[in-house]
Amino acid sequence: MNQPPDRDAYFQLVWEIARQIPEGQVSTYGQIAAMIPPPAGIDPPDYDRIAPRWVGKAMNATPPGQDIPWQRVINSQGKISLPAGSAAALEQQRRLQAEGVRFDDKGRVNFEEVGWNGPPDEWLQARGLFKPPPLRRDGGQMRLF
Repeated sequence: MNQPPDRDAYFQLVWEIARQIPEGQVSTYGQIAAMIPPPAGIDPPDYDRIAPRWVGKAMNATPPGQDIPWQRVINSQGKISLPAGSAAALEQQRRLQAEGVRFDDKGRVNFEEVGWNGPPDEWLQARGLFKPPPLRRDGGQMRLF
């Protein structure tokens, strides 16, 4: 299954979630997918396997001129998924760096520094979404010392 059953509704939900990612933090395709319940008729194990790709398709289809921070969604390895050296990949990295996100010499971010642990529980509950797996072990709190 290449697309979600209701592509437009799914993409809108992905974009709504992406809008919650604060500046200077990143999420992953899989983390966003984990927040969204499987559509009717899709077995959870199948959904777990294909949903991150659906999120990637939604991010790739982000309408121009919208307030969707597409650059803040990367892969589970902490890397940009666009072809290395492409104009789009360079733009994504430029935008993230402008927000203070640092990349190591292998092109990865440190999730302990910039990983997002998801929106508030109340926000998720109001939309019937699941709490995502955290990207930071510290619960996402900024360290002062």
